[in-house]
Amino acid sequence: MKRRKICFAASSGGHLEEVLLLRSMLQEECDSVILTEKTSYAIHAGGAKIYGLHPVNRKEKTWLPWMFVNTWVSFRVFLKEKPDAVISTGALAVIPVCLFAKLFRKKLIFMETFAVITEPSATGRFLYRFADRFYIQWESLKESYPGAVYLGGIYK
Repeated sequence: MKRRKICFAASSGGHLEEVLLLRSMLQEECDSVILTEKTSYAIHAGGAKIYGLHPVNRKEKTWLPWMFVNTWVSFRVFLKEKPDAVISTGALAVIPVCLFAKLFRKKLIFMETFAVITEPSATGRFLYRFADRFYIQWESLKESYPGAVYLGGIYK
């Protein structure tokens, strides 16, 4: 039986740390690739292929051109790796790969990051309508995401 392949997608820093925790929970059950921003941040991926995106900050004037570049890179990675699902904790740079999952009728699983406690993130608000499964780590977000699944924090 063919093992499922999952693309774990997150921007650098805390978002990446959380998605890598999710990957460690699932690595016995699936093959995986990681899509994240290229930074000097050290990534301990345990043998998984890592693909890099340009860091994007929506407050910078160059964010839109870099989003086009990241969309192209995400498309190429998606076609090459053919994941069965994308699991993401955000943020902006990985939105394209999340949308490609939906475009190609694959599963999109989004987990709002642990740092988001009372107000939804911009990425979460946008991807909520597309996600097949949407997880929150704080009960206080249930009002913003009524269809979300609350399982508590990942850092238990």
